[in-house]
Amino acid sequence: MHSSFSDQLAGLDLSGFSIGPAPVSTNDFPVHEAVVQTLEAVWSDLFAMVTGTALEADAEDLGWAFVNIFHRSATRKSTAVDRATDEVRALVATADGSEIHTHELETQVERAQCAEGAMLALEEMREVAAGLYLNEFGSSWKPVSSSRFNHSAMLTSALVEGREFVRARSEAKRRAAMPEGTPVIFAGGRTRHPNEQDALTFANNVWATLDKVHDRVPDMVLVHGGDTKGVDRLASSWAERRNIPQISFSLDMRLGARAGFKRNERMLSLDPRYVVAFPGNGVLERLVIEAKSRRITVVDRRGPLGTSPKRAAQDTD
Repeated sequence: MHSSFSDQLAGLDLSGFSIGPAPVSTNDFPVHEAVVQTLEAVWSDLFAMVTGTALEADAEDLGWAFVNIFHRSATRKSTAVDRATDEVRALVATADGSEIHTHELETQVERAQCAEGAMLALEEMREVAAGLYLNEFGSSWKPVSSSRFNHSAMLTSALVEGREFVRARSEAKRRAAMPEGTPVIFAGGRTRHPNEQDALTFANNVWATLDKVHDRVPDMVLVHGGDTKGVDRLASSWAERRNIPQISFSLDMRLGARAGFKRNERMLSLDPRYVVAFPGNGVLERLVIEAKSRRITVVDRRGPLGTSPKRAAQDTD
């Protein structure tokens, strides 16, 4: 749809549309230092208040909701940008050269630019709050059903005319949804350990393995299933600590028993450089088999406590 629309715009005379810079700039929003100091203070006071009370057991839920405040606000602003962009498309397509028409176009672009600036500011606040959540609970913050896009380096703040605005917005959305880099699939199931030391050893092996893969693939994009109760949680936390972009493929429960296998197909369709496999179920086994059939290198860590099965067999011998 967007490609055909771009082709249509290319044949239009837009010389009469002279859209100025955005009516707001980064100076119109809270500075980063103020955001960090304020949110850290609120976070500290919030958890000091519930510590030692019956609500302490709900601390993680409260922390998640705190981050979600900014996420939902940023999402609403993104929707406002999309609506204004649709209006820009319609106005450009029906251009008649009149002063009234040009004014309407300028108004819609300014409206989108204002919403865009607010969206970026709210996303920054969400990322600061998500960092506090990571430090407090040791896991990456993840929204329930939507994506955690970060457009901060994706959107153009000064747009000169309607066609450029539409193209920049579409490209920014594409890049935010699909980060640039080399995909690396991480897969594993939910594991239980008899003691805390084994759990810590397993977690350390996950991080050490991902560090080694990252050394080989500096521009890696981590692809995983987004399970907040399984080993995906460890991988996601590692990626957030290392500032590695992530893509999570949640199960489509409408597919029933086929959901896991369908997710395998979707992840492998990204043509990953590696598949990193930790202990899991039959769906994971099928992922490994399919990856090898496609000549994708598998980093196998399905041995005891997330080690290489071959090394474990050698140690046994």
